[in-house]
Amino acid sequence: MTDLEAIVQLKEILGPKGYLEDTGAMARYLVDWRGAYRGPALLVARPATTAEVAGCMRVCALAGIAVIPQGGNTGLVGGSVPRPGDTRCILLSLERMNAVRRLDALDFTITVEAGCVLKSIQKAAEDADRFFPLSLAAEGSCQIGGNLSTNAGGIQVLRYGMARDLVLGLEVVLPNGEIWSGLTGLRKDNTGYDLKHLFIGAEGTLGIITAAVLKLFPRPRAIETAFIAVRDPSAAIELLSRMRAGTGDAVTAFELIDRAILDLVYANVAGNSDPLAQRHDWYVLTESFGAEGSTGLRDAVERVLGQAMEDGLVIDAALAESHAQRQAFWKIREDMAEAQKHEGVPIRHDIAVTVSRVPEFLERAIPACRAALPDARIVAFGHAGDGNIHFNLLPPRGGDPSGFHTEMARINRVVHDIVVDMGGSISAEHGIGLLRRDELAHYKPSLALETMRLLKRTLDPRNLLNPGKVL
Repeated sequence: MTDLEAIVQLKEILGPKGYLEDTGAMARYLVDWRGAYRGPALLVARPATTAEVAGCMRVCALAGIAVIPQGGNTGLVGGSVPRPGDTRCILLSLERMNAVRRLDALDFTITVEAGCVLKSIQKAAEDADRFFPLSLAAEGSCQIGGNLSTNAGGIQVLRYGMARDLVLGLEVVLPNGEIWSGLTGLRKDNTGYDLKHLFIGAEGTLGIITAAVLKLFPRPRAIETAFIAVRDPSAAIELLSRMRAGTGDAVTAFELIDRAILDLVYANVAGNSDPLAQRHDWYVLTESFGAEGSTGLRDAVERVLGQAMEDGLVIDAALAESHAQRQAFWKIREDMAEAQKHEGVPIRHDIAVTVSRVPEFLERAIPACRAALPDARIVAFGHAGDGNIHFNLLPPRGGDPSGFHTEMARINRVVHDIVVDMGGSISAEHGIGLLRRDELAHYKPSLALETMRLLKRTLDPRNLLNPGKVL
């Protein structure tokens, strides 16, 4: 089958609203959110049903055309766009598959299509007096299929786990066009291999997730949010331990924030202001959920903070007194990615170590990077409650950004050598994509890599599904 014949068949399957071929209309799908990766495609396919996704895969398998699956295209590692050298591929966007198929309040489950925007899933759960806990800065535009394909993390992993932990069942189109239907709401099923976990976190290289059954939770009745200045990262981790114990493990989020990233937010993104009167070097943004009533939870949080202040761990703190103030605190955190875009493309690191060793990582990585690249600006922030730190280097103001990025490989090695020496991970939640592919090959044990390649060869022997990503 020629490419032209394949394109004709794809258009017949998708219908007139199901594809784009005009260069201008296709452009936004072919570049990643950061503007770092872009590539060509023969067509942007926009299927509306799982059957249409399967039909596209069958045609492309026969023609030998690669398929690049895409959700909301909010990723940071180049996993959802074609590579610059990809000349025979289509981009397959799931954005039209955005239905909530079913919500079962008694089972605490919601069944959604892959193109559902994360925020809309949260809203559907709220409307049913339930709670879906996956939450991240891009939740207004990211799609659940992409969240699951990258095993997204976000701010509430501490209490509810990664995206993987929120899934009961999946529907997946395989590279040959077959549909694996595992849309079950069962909480227990030990009938062999748990196949859904092959596709969660595989970044669209083994199959295309088209629908999922997700876990819901009781909606929190009490929410206490605090913006806290702490003595240093060690004090922050000690505070986390005390907060978990003092609130009966009600802590859902615990974000460590350095002053450098706060200054960028206040300078570059409108609508933010400092919650505390004076400047400090390190902060924590923490939130706790409860069901027993606001007074009991607030009393517990205040007791912990009061004792921590007496012990010198906490310097100052502001507790949200309203929903609007809570949203203002979280807006600061959510705007950190946007704030960095105004400063040039950073050298990003999305690392994880065990929670207790977060201060050690910072104590080692900050001076090491300053020694390696003295003019760079370092920002450090992230989900310290689960050991995940976003450790980024920004180009010097007025410097040559192209020259700065020639140092990326060297700085990556500096940071990742420290992480691996500490038994950590070079990708906590962003995935591998193109950005971390060579780093994965360098650090991942050979047996693990070969097992991954074996799975890829088994499910996608012609390497047509998101080729060149991860492996």
